[in-house]
Amino acid sequence: MSRIRAAYWDPDGDRYGLPTYWWRGAPAGYATRRQLRIAGLCPGRQPIAAQILWAGVGGTRTAYLYRRDLARPKRPATVAQRRAIRAALAARRTCPTCREVRPYFIRRSLGECETCHDARSTR
Repeated sequence: MSRIRAAYWDPDGDRYGLPTYWWRGAPAGYATRRQLRIAGLCPGRQPIAAQILWAGVGGTRTAYLYRRDLARPKRPATVAQRRAIRAALAARRTCPTCREVRPYFIRRSLGECETCHDARSTR
């Protein structure tokens, strides 16, 4: 075992308070939030079961692990939530000056569609 791996090897949690593994050294049955999300699961209010530590840019990096067997399925978005998301995305494409819905998101730095901005800047 290398020196770096040995520094982050604490499966009993004596040194770090949680069972700790090195990068890609966690046993099967644990997953990060991102891995759970890809599998269609969420932690489901379970406590952090373990952690991964590795040397990264700016110091030691941490990723928390959750048990897969205690993870719950993700809740699907309701009809009202989907409608609200659709309306918010449409609002980002609607120009406040000409009220046209554009096929692109209007840049916040301009505050209006490119056509209205160009017309205003040429005056």
